[in-house]
Amino acid sequence: MERACVELMYHPDLIRHPDNCPALVLNADYTPLSYYPLSLWPWQTAIKAVFLDRVDIVEHYDREIHSPTCRMRIPSVIALRQYVKPHEHPAFTRFNLFLRDHFECQYCGSPRDLTFDHVVPRSQGGRTTWENVSTACAPCNLRKGGRTPKQAGMALTQAPHKPTSWQLQDSGRKFPPNYLHDSWRDWLYWDAELES
Repeated sequence: MERACVELMYHPDLIRHPDNCPALVLNADYTPLSYYPLSLWPWQTAIKAVFLDRVDIVEHYDREIHSPTCRMRIPSVIALRQYVKPHEHPAFTRFNLFLRDHFECQYCGSPRDLTFDHVVPRSQGGRTTWENVSTACAPCNLRKGGRTPKQAGMALTQAPHKPTSWQLQDSGRKFPPNYLHDSWRDWLYWDAELES
């Protein structure tokens, strides 16, 4: 009995600092707003949204916060009450480019020292667009130089393309964050194929 009380006193959720209690944000259809980066709100934003009646609490931490007149467990999973329609195409950013290309050089497959490469170099009229930029490691980018892949005798593993938001979300599932609270797992991988 005494051991059970001690374990309860030191349960990770009870001693966790509130700043380490983010809330996973789900859309109104109970799918994550974003997988990568994972849609997380600080506990203060989640609590404010609860009081403004903008979200429903789906799961919570064992950790409580309190004011002079109110006690409340910190939400760990919240769902928006109004559906937010995702953009069809994501912003063209370095991070989204790396995510599209699975954080691998499109010439050699290395995950190290990544940068981006203009397939048709800018010096030859190439533009900075989804369709002309690929992820490359620094050594491959240096080796290719100001030439096209054909001129450099190098082959891309896939042609650069403009991804949809859904495609990036799908890619993001392959790179889970370093930390996942147990209460988030059911909501992050609900549509994953089950093993037989």
